[in-house]
Amino acid sequence: MSGNILFGRDKELATVDEWVDGLPERGSALLIQGAPGIGKSSLLAHAVTQAQNSGFMVLKASGVQAETHLPFAGLHQLTRTMVDRVSHLPPIQADALRGAFGMAEPSPSASAPQFFMIALATLSLLVEATADTPVLLIVDDAQWLDVPTLNVLGFIARRVGAEPLGLLFALREGHAASLGTLDIRELHLKPLEPAAADALLDAREPGLDPGVRRRVVETAAGNPLALIELPITLGADGETSGAVASTALPLTARLERAFASRLADLPSDTRSALLVTAADDGGGAPIDVLAAASILTGTEISARSLEPAIAARLVSADECRIDFTHPLVRSAVLGSATLADRLAAHGALADILHGQPDRQAWHRAAAIGRPDEAVARQLDQVALRAKGRGAAAVAMSALERATTLSEIPSGRVARLLGAAELGLELGQTDRASSLLQQAEPLELGVLERARLLLLREGLEVDVAGSTPRLHLLITTAERASEAGDPELALRLLRAAARRCWWSDPGRELRERVVAAAERLPVPELHPDLVYTLAAATPVERAATVLERLERVERQGGYDFLAAATLGTAATMANAYDHATGFLRHAAAGLRAQGCLGLLAQTLVSLAFSTVHTVDWETGLPAVAEAMRLAEENAQPRWLAGARIAKAQFAALHGDLDTALSVIDEAERQGLSVANPSNLAFIQITRGRIGLAAGNHAEAFHCIWRVFDPSDPAYHPFLQTTAIAELAEAATDDDQRAMARAALQQLDASAGSSEAQLIRINLGFARALLSDDEHAEERFRSALDLDMSHAPFARARLMLAYGAWLRRRRRVMEARTPLRIARESFAVLGVEPWCERACHELRSAGEGSKRQSRTDWDLLTPQELQIAQLAAEGLSNKEIGQELYLSPRTIGAHLYRIFPKLGITSRGQLRDKLSAN
Repeated sequence: MSGNILFGRDKELATVDEWVDGLPERGSALLIQGAPGIGKSSLLAHAVTQAQNSGFMVLKASGVQAETHLPFAGLHQLTRTMVDRVSHLPPIQADALRGAFGMAEPSPSASAPQFFMIALATLSLLVEATADTPVLLIVDDAQWLDVPTLNVLGFIARRVGAEPLGLLFALREGHAASLGTLDIRELHLKPLEPAAADALLDAREPGLDPGVRRRVVETAAGNPLALIELPITLGADGETSGAVASTALPLTARLERAFASRLADLPSDTRSALLVTAADDGGGAPIDVLAAASILTGTEISARSLEPAIAARLVSADECRIDFTHPLVRSAVLGSATLADRLAAHGALADILHGQPDRQAWHRAAAIGRPDEAVARQLDQVALRAKGRGAAAVAMSALERATTLSEIPSGRVARLLGAAELGLELGQTDRASSLLQQAEPLELGVLERARLLLLREGLEVDVAGSTPRLHLLITTAERASEAGDPELALRLLRAAARRCWWSDPGRELRERVVAAAERLPVPELHPDLVYTLAAATPVERAATVLERLERVERQGGYDFLAAATLGTAATMANAYDHATGFLRHAAAGLRAQGCLGLLAQTLVSLAFSTVHTVDWETGLPAVAEAMRLAEENAQPRWLAGARIAKAQFAALHGDLDTALSVIDEAERQGLSVANPSNLAFIQITRGRIGLAAGNHAEAFHCIWRVFDPSDPAYHPFLQTTAIAELAEAATDDDQRAMARAALQQLDASAGSSEAQLIRINLGFARALLSDDEHAEERFRSALDLDMSHAPFARARLMLAYGAWLRRRRRVMEARTPLRIARESFAVLGVEPWCERACHELRSAGEGSKRQSRTDWDLLTPQELQIAQLAAEGLSNKEIGQELYLSPRTIGAHLYRIFPKLGITSRGQLRDKLSAN
């Protein structure tokens, strides 16, 4: 590089130019990767010039190692010129962003802002700016951005498609950073070709000695920084030249040595100032660096001390900042200093950072070479402040460092457990597991041991009910209660109950879990207690669970977190008619607060509930949103669950290719995460696909696996859901005998259940599997059940009854239930069963017309969700806030929705959708 010329980068420049030119039409993100000195920053500078010449607003930030532990430091760098616009955001978003930037002290009663609310606020801030001009975000040294900022930028990068908004990152080769999980375009910089390297050398060092030039070219290996810097060092003396040119060292190390060789000639006060700057990870404020360097040396050091380093092209400086000309200069400075000098430099920085408690604490921790409880407590406060600002990753790092400095054993235990909790919250299970392993051999109190066990439960991939683990959970819960923490005890018993639901350990042990929970001094309607009863005894205590759910519904006043727990409890007890209301309430609250990880789980439960009622308008958007969020949040268990629900809906609709493709993906993923209930749901779904295709033998084979104790998909509590499908699939005598035996067992265990769905499924199976003598009586008994919340089950029963009548030549009687079945299936949109009813009617001598598709059938699930919200009167901006998408993305969806529905305005949406 010379002046504004980039040698040998014509293709890369063209790529960047084309990318910037396309941003006004479609936003996107671009990642430039390469080795140190390869020219990443130069390409960024070119992009800035290109964007500014095109009228863009350009926002810039550069990762600084000193700020990797400062939550949202990089985000504040990027948006610092837009702070005045924060007040224009919706209040909940504005408060979240102010909290993230430390611009407002959180009230003691306020919860920490959720990460996703901070990310949505940032997206809203940027999108508002794009109304005036395209916006380009430039991030250099992304590998050194703080993790919360990287996560926010990842959130934005996934949502910029419809906005004139670009994100351009430069990332050092070999650093994964959080950007590694993004599916964004990459531009990898390679070394310069020989001709370009020669041109660069000719421009920078035209009179270079031929021998030195040859060594520079060989050593630099096409690296522009090396081509610029090595001529200054090579040839100075034989010893230095040999060290720098040694081919035994990587180029990065040779460049560091080249920079280090210049340090020896600098005055001692200059070297001290450089060491303090390096200890501050570069980018320090001159006033801080000079004050700390003065403490380090014991003499007054002024700005003049920096002049030799500036002249040697090692640093640049202005009134606000001292920057190394390249990060390798910083590593060269640190590598040239002794350990004692490095520790002293950190200590000097800690002494002068009185108004910056977080930076002071990190430097104090870096300066100490032994445990120090006072410094550990400072890091505790760093963690507390980071949590209050929604930066759990920073809080976790602070607690991890504090554990190594702890002098008091109890303090070390508390920090290890606190960091592990944050690791679970962040999905960093490997780090959390390591922290718990460090805590286990320490001397733990009763409550600490209980917390550790509960955290271990959160790490378990296989949550099946092993008897020893269940006994441990019960006894630990009892001890925690005796020690005065019934809430912790209840959470342990909830974990035990969950294990019981995955795999039945026997009634006696399940009743022990429930008995221990009911002895705790907690309210009867405590959500975790209701969950425990539903999960451990979904059949035996079904009446109690239903009664408590109904009481909660009548009383109201529960928050969205309680609703999520209660909705899940209802699904475990097969009370889907109650589950839907709780889960909708939970989803709305979780979405509003930005709790998108738990939202994905809740949406999966909501999707499974709506499958039973064939509520497409609620279920399909729930599935689509759950899949998007689970994939984005790296939640494989819930992504598999969302895919199962999607496959079930596809099977009901008759889209069998999609159903098979999606369930194959879910099964591959389900096997990798070893979720027992998902394996059972997968087989039930395959059974429904087989029934939809008319392949009853395949359907029976799949569903029977849920009833076979030797099969990995065996699930005793899902058998009450699967028995209806098993009965419908059983066609030959052997299958009917197997199904009758399964039904007999379920009658004994669940025959008296109060759950509406269980009663319907058992009644349906009794009718289909009955002998001719008792079949009609059992059909009529089943039809007498309340099926107001189970229209699909009622239509299937009508179809089965009509077919039974027709086969007995009672054709006139058969037409009425078959007609009801056909019309019900048509309204529900379940085409395979509608076709079957039409076929039966034709066999009974009555013609039947094919039903036309409904309007919502023309929309994708996400389009349907957006159309529903628009029909309720929400603006694009409000819909975007609801779904964590940009307003322009919502507008793009509506642009596609209107032609599909044959309408031209939002005002027509409500009438169009309500007509279906």
